[in-house]
Amino acid sequence: MSARIGVITFPGTLDDVDASRAVRLAGAEPVALWHADEDIKGVDAVVVPGGFSYGDYLRAGAIASLAPAMRTVVEAAGRGTPVLGICNGFQILQEAGLLPGALTRNEGLRFICRDVELEVASSDTAWTGEIEAGSRILVPSKHGEGRFQASDETLQELEGEGRVVFRYVNNHNGSRNSIAGVCSDNRRVVGLMPHPEHAVETLTGPSTDGLGMFTSAINSLVS
Repeated sequence: MSARIGVITFPGTLDDVDASRAVRLAGAEPVALWHADEDIKGVDAVVVPGGFSYGDYLRAGAIASLAPAMRTVVEAAGRGTPVLGICNGFQILQEAGLLPGALTRNEGLRFICRDVELEVASSDTAWTGEIEAGSRILVPSKHGEGRFQASDETLQELEGEGRVVFRYVNNHNGSRNSIAGVCSDNRRVVGLMPHPEHAVETLTGPSTDGLGMFTSAINSLVS
């Protein structure tokens, strides 16, 4: 039986269809999850996709982090369920307390949409186990509030524990330590600003480099 990976849709979500396609291409069954439902249908892993959940009112990801589905996701993450937050999903996971730091307005205060090269800083997570540490992947990036910020103490903790997962090769948004993605202390929850789900087919993406994140999650469930 194939793995079942849930993809949450919030009001304002844009990339749930793309995330579901990535899950399917990786060999798992995508399961549609609705923000207002506490039931996440017994999925094996969860993707919190990008977009502008609840119109980014109050603060990006703040309202979505309180949705019934997210309450259940937080509980599932506590039991070790792999969770991936992409772009707005990363912001939601931070607001829900599953990942450290904050994502603020880009340096220069401009929305940036371009393909970016990322260095894989860690392959020791549920979502990067099949990707060689030190390698580079090319994926699209599109955000206005993606500048990773954290206190000096938190940065030291992330660096010291090997919890920085991705770094920008060209730090286009001014993130501290060029951080593009981080993970939880148990390495089951990962968040990143760029979009691996948009780099799974040569027809539509700049590469297929993003697919490895989804196959990694599938393999982590059977390892």
